[in-house]
Amino acid sequence: MLEVVSTAEQFDLVVIGGGPGGYAAAFYGASAGLNVALIERDTIGGTCLNRGCIPAKAFLETAAVNRHVMHAADFGINAKATGIDFGVAQKRKQTIVNTLVKGLTGLTKSKKVTYILGTGSLGANRTVSVQLSAGGTQEVQGRNIVLAAGSVPRTIPGFSAGGPIMTSDEVLMLDKIPARIAVIGGGAIGCEFASTFADLGSTVTILEGLPKILPGLDPDVAAVVVKSFKKKNIDIRTGVKVNGHEPTANGGTTVLFGEGERLDVDAVIVSVGRKPFTDHLGLTGTGVKVTDRGFVDVDGFCLTSEPGVYAVGDLINTPQLAHVAYAEAIVAIKHMRGEKVYPVMYDRVPWAIYCHPEVAWSGPSEGEARAKGHDVVVAKHQFRANSRAMIIGEAEGLVKIIAKRNADGTAGQVLGVHMVGPWVTEQLSGGYLAVNWEATVEEISEFIMPHPSLSELFGETVMSLTGRSINA
Repeated sequence: MLEVVSTAEQFDLVVIGGGPGGYAAAFYGASAGLNVALIERDTIGGTCLNRGCIPAKAFLETAAVNRHVMHAADFGINAKATGIDFGVAQKRKQTIVNTLVKGLTGLTKSKKVTYILGTGSLGANRTVSVQLSAGGTQEVQGRNIVLAAGSVPRTIPGFSAGGPIMTSDEVLMLDKIPARIAVIGGGAIGCEFASTFADLGSTVTILEGLPKILPGLDPDVAAVVVKSFKKKNIDIRTGVKVNGHEPTANGGTTVLFGEGERLDVDAVIVSVGRKPFTDHLGLTGTGVKVTDRGFVDVDGFCLTSEPGVYAVGDLINTPQLAHVAYAEAIVAIKHMRGEKVYPVMYDRVPWAIYCHPEVAWSGPSEGEARAKGHDVVVAKHQFRANSRAMIIGEAEGLVKIIAKRNADGTAGQVLGVHMVGPWVTEQLSGGYLAVNWEATVEEISEFIMPHPSLSELFGETVMSLTGRSINA
């Protein structure tokens, strides 16, 4: 095959988009010996670092500190919350973001990645035209391309961002806490925002069109979240259609929903998911296919229909999780280098929702496992029986394990691990490894958990599936 002669600067790999999938591809590729160019139109780190995961969790931590102060008397500490200076919280959040951005920028230099600030558009022969942020254009060509342009918030008719109407982008720039908030959408992101602002003192209402919030969760796990949210006085309205809103004289708005219902609020957070951002990718003269829903079509190795062109992260129809984008980037790099590699097993990736209480899981729920034809054995245990949970004052939640039933009726391979409760996003690793290593209950019941610890509950739940237990 003849190589196309080009005056564009040549690279082994050109990455369009500097979010988690993009910078992971660039840095992993560079560490594998590739000559890499990374193109980013805004700020390295993408949505996750600048307008998503990181700033949202910084605000969740501010909410957690406020919650701890409110309950300090339970621990014998005479402290009172005298008010929240959200400007300070905003400054702290931005310091975290800036520090991490600086770290990523430093990695482009230490890994000798050519970092180009501008908007990249892919054309024929794997040539990328970059509209430079500083003005002018530049052309680069790669033996391989990774498309990682990410996603943007979805909106609904009549709720374009502006004034009291916000998407996740705008809400993270607030410098004060709205007194009354409507969250449209009861998925993971919506529930994180609802939890955050309820713990910061806002009156929060969730408006969800489906029959329940967090519809993808195992019902036992979702029930804990719903019960906790009701304790926080979060008003959950499910099965309702949002019809529009009417701005009010005080700068707020009245949300119209259901059958003539009205809700006066100071802010509306539209949290109805995200859509792939392909607007500036070009793709003219390539074989890259985009589906009707806007996703770039790829195979199991993240390879598009155009030879040498890959796509990762929110551009493709896979779980919109930063760590999944990391994994896809590694798969793409290994594949383009001809190394032994396996596709991401999307049905076993770790999931985490950072509301309070936290949620984390890997593998199918009980219902999903049964729907796939598995005869299962299930065990679940409550954090209220865990000594460490009682010590830290966070005894709400449970661990649930779904395992295959062996022919003799005993529990065999672990299919799914589902958790809700204190710091479960940090506890999932053992369950994730069990699910992905296709470990059996008999094998992992031998694991020793530290005492006292939150992770003991996972160990106790596994042990109970052997038919014996200590504390359960």
